[in-house]
Amino acid sequence: MRSEHVRLFQTLPHTCGYYAERTAQNLVLDPAAPQLDRLYGPALERGFRRAGGHLYFPHCPECRACKPCRIDALHFEPDRSQRRCLKRNADLAVIECQAGYNAERHALYERYLRQRHPGGGMDEADASDFRRFLTAPWSPTVFLEFRLHGRLLGVAVTDICRSGLSAVYTFYDPDEDARGLGTYAILQQVELARRRNLPWVYLGFWIDGHPKMDYKRRFRPLQLRTAEGWQAMP
Repeated sequence: MRSEHVRLFQTLPHTCGYYAERTAQNLVLDPAAPQLDRLYGPALERGFRRAGGHLYFPHCPECRACKPCRIDALHFEPDRSQRRCLKRNADLAVIECQAGYNAERHALYERYLRQRHPGGGMDEADASDFRRFLTAPWSPTVFLEFRLHGRLLGVAVTDICRSGLSAVYTFYDPDEDARGLGTYAILQQVELARRRNLPWVYLGFWIDGHPKMDYKRRFRPLQLRTAEGWQAMP
């Protein structure tokens, strides 16, 4: 990344997605830069995250709560709850597919957003929203599909870089909530990283004490990126 020259932008202040009373800002690598495919892996190592065609890092003026986190995939061992999740979903076929839009995936994505994130601004996502948020022309993305007798139950949007694998987004059938498909998706992404001999599964950001982040601490060994670099979560 040091040998590449790319502009870095800062977004305008906006409402934080985790704390409504706080203001957030992001640093964003120039989305028009022609070398984003080469920068993506090194950017992951530095804590950046992909959303659509943007690589960003939280840079809020009065808050440093968001810390990048990653699973040590090669040393990960599922706990008892995670083993139960694997057993509960043993009837599913896991298929590594080319990323992209189709009507079946879009219908599932819409159902998921409407029931799990109503009023969140994404619950009326059309085909262009699907493509814009989940894929990018420069991104090394695959879709892990979870199917039961051919029926699509879930999709884990997964970016595969030399430095590791990034769990970008997962959506699934909200009527199958008891299966724990969110947990199952991460477990399958860890397995994919192992098959490809990749050391890390990047999980985005960790916020200590935030209930929406608590599930991440169960995927150990887990590392957090601090000012001193990557450190094991205590």
